[in-house]
Amino acid sequence: MRHVHPAPVGPRRSIELDRSEAMRLLGSVSLGRVVFTRHALPTIRPVNHVLDNGDIVIRTHEGAALTSRAREAADPGVVVAYEADAIDPATHLGWSVVATGYAQLVTDPKELARFLLLLHPWVQQTMDYAVRIRPDLVTGIRLVDAEGNRSEAG
Repeated sequence: MRHVHPAPVGPRRSIELDRSEAMRLLGSVSLGRVVFTRHALPTIRPVNHVLDNGDIVIRTHEGAALTSRAREAADPGVVVAYEADAIDPATHLGWSVVATGYAQLVTDPKELARFLLLLHPWVQQTMDYAVRIRPDLVTGIRLVDAEGNRSEAG
């Protein structure tokens, strides 16, 4: 297999985003990565999400490590981070957002039914659970070129 190296790009600047803009961008994509601890080590899983009144909601299944961690956690939940981005692989322009907070299983039957309709799993597996992440800390950056130009990705 031959490896193709991307063409070099010019210098990039990182501009911090405020919480409002970071959450707006997070809501503009449906795929992200949830980060939690499993056996005292960081674990990352790609998942799809939906925003609900400022919270991030993902679907999980019975055997998922995050489902068990959220089920075992006392109030206010298990600490997680959620990351999503839209960075162009050719230009290296775009944005990245990280939300850190507490995750809990959605237990209200009506709320769970609503999320099961809103969130369509992208893997062929039964996903009967939903996890709500309440972000306490939201940070984000926008990557722009030296002149301040940004990509069309948000």
